[in-house]
Amino acid sequence: MFPWRRDGVWTDPDKTVGIDQMARQQLTALVFDKDGTLFDFEATWGRFVGEFIDDLAGGDETVNARLAARLGYDPERETFRPDSIVIAGTAGEVAAAALEVLPERSLSELLDELNDGAAVAAQVPVVPLADFLTGLRGRGIALGVATNDAEAPARAHLADVLDRLDFVAGYDSGHGGKPAPGQLLAFAKAVGRRPDQCGMVGDSTHDLVAARAAGMTAIGVLTGIATRDDLAPYADVVLPSIAELGSWLDAQ
Repeated sequence: MFPWRRDGVWTDPDKTVGIDQMARQQLTALVFDKDGTLFDFEATWGRFVGEFIDDLAGGDETVNARLAARLGYDPERETFRPDSIVIAGTAGEVAAAALEVLPERSLSELLDELNDGAAVAAQVPVVPLADFLTGLRGRGIALGVATNDAEAPARAHLADVLDRLDFVAGYDSGHGGKPAPGQLLAFAKAVGRRPDQCGMVGDSTHDLVAARAAGMTAIGVLTGIATRDDLAPYADVVLPSIAELGSWLDAQ
């Protein structure tokens, strides 16, 4: 049994914070963010963004530095500032930020370049995803992905497990992007669940704010850039990663 207090707060600081266990409906559907949740954010995107910036700068060190600053990227460490637009912004927002430094380029051109590169970027899953998702489906849980990436690269990244997902949406799929709740509500409708039967699993405040707005359980994970302190005010629970999700579901 997990170390719950009477007030419903998990007492192990290495595991989770802030959950009202008694108030929750049984979850029968889960929708996941992609980057930082199913895939380790920095391991996947740290080098890619550096190479994207290098390509755009074309050897101009001043432009390179300005792009890195605008995108909130540390090229020496291949990591991101907590406020980086890359973390939770849509691909369109990232391209628009790059356009501020490269006004001679077009937004559509930058977005195409970003999406084409992202589609073939090597992904680093947090856990073996096929086994993980199969296990959740074995519990009778409907599954989806809602990402602020574009849908086409998202489907490319998830190609090996698409048959285990009931729903995939990007910011360009017609439901908007997070932190608005449109993707999440579309997921609930697609799988025939009420929002209070669904959980949203994500690594950013955008994910958790969207969950709250949709009326879903907000499940934070720490495999992105955000810290526990960042996520806790918006979350029903914060887990180290999706690897702990099954144990947490067992405790409900």
